Amino acid sequence: MHRRLARLRPVLGPAGVILSLALVLPPAVGDAGHNPVIQALQWLVFAVATPALLALGWGAPVIRARRLMPFRPQPALVAAMGLLPYLVLVVAWRLPAAVAAQAGSAGLTVLEMVTLVAAGYLLWAALIGGAPAAGPLPRPLRAAMAAVAMWTVWVIAYITGMSVTGLTHAQAGADSRELAVGVMWAVSAVCYVPVVYVLMMRWLGARDEADLDAGQQPDGQPWPQPDRPLPPPRGWSR
Repeated sequence: MHRRLARLRPVLGPAGVILSLALVLPPAVGDAGHNPVIQALQWLVFAVATPALLALGWGAPVIRARRLMPFRPQPALVAAMGLLPYLVLVVAWRLPAAVAAQAGSAGLTVLEMVTLVAAGYLLWAALIGGAPAAGPLPRPLRAAMAAVAMWTVWVIAYITGMSVTGLTHAQAGADSRELAVGVMWAVSAVCYVPVVYVLMMRWLGARDEADLDAGQQPDGQPWPQPDRPLPPPRGWSR
């Protein structure tokens, strides 16, 4: 898996750039105003897909936390700094007023791309363990960050699907609104579910290896010593 990712890295970053640029240039930027599927796809690419491709392809930024701060920040503070701005921007760009203003506006679409890609890139930098320089965040914390980001997209998709008139009057009664909701669910799941799974599996595997190094079984029981007889099974009465 690591070898395949290493082979794809030279093309992941450019692919993310091309994908975003394709959605801010005509005809996509013009069609987004009356097509909820294209508008949802723009939002997902800017917030999820492109940041993931950039972080995996070009690596994560190195934050010199020790030089910028007189103290070493706690993992919870680092996680909040990486996750909260992302969540605020993701929600803000899907508010009805923002969707209505951005529809058909090339300038606002570019602003949406820049802000969401920047915030998403910092989030994915933390998820892949490349930032900050003070050390990667614990794997369970990174998995929780990915899960919260994914659930936020799912909640927005649920609200979009339950809306009777759509997010804007221009999209009221659009038959493709259900397809837009499906795109939101699918893209976020494809990007975030593997991250949560891999981080949790590696965390559990690291715990098992630590128990082995400490001479204990995965359940915390000590391994039998080679020069001693095996203990009886649990519940065994002599």
